[in-house]
Amino acid sequence: MDKFMDQFRMRPSPDPVLTYATGACALGAVLVAASGNGIRALLLGDSTDTLVRDLRTRFPHAELVASTNGCGGRLADVIRLIETPDHAVALPLDPRGTAFQRRVWQALRAIPAGETRSYGEVARAIGTPGAVRSVASACAANPIAVAIPCHRVVRADGTLSGYRWGVARKTQLLQQEAAR
Repeated sequence: MDKFMDQFRMRPSPDPVLTYATGACALGAVLVAASGNGIRALLLGDSTDTLVRDLRTRFPHAELVASTNGCGGRLADVIRLIETPDHAVALPLDPRGTAFQRRVWQALRAIPAGETRSYGEVARAIGTPGAVRSVASACAANPIAVAIPCHRVVRADGTLSGYRWGVARKTQLLQQEAAR
């Protein structure tokens, strides 16, 4: 009977090998983690140790390998994107999420640097005008900061709301983009 029941037990889906690199940028510490298909995580914080712990928590089944070459130059590209947001950098992304989250994240990528949208506007843009809270949840679940620009989403009245990597970083990103 145990063999029969074993086939129905939930098993975590294995994550691939993720290569990661850390560095410093205008927003503090930055971590880029990539699979063979592209960037799986772009994390911001105050220390690289904290970011590596966050990566381990997000991908507990992945084999994490510290990069010796900045993830093939992707770390330098990410820092360039953060510090000069008006210069488009083509980054290969490999986000993982639900179908709804991926639709939201795609809509976020369509928001030009220097502009913002409300959660309601994003919900309407993806054809689900009543899903404002779900859009906010998808923004909060975004594992790829800046390249999937959830910082460009604000409340309906234009004020800033929460940001996974801190409202101060969100403010700084929006000010950098507006200045360009």
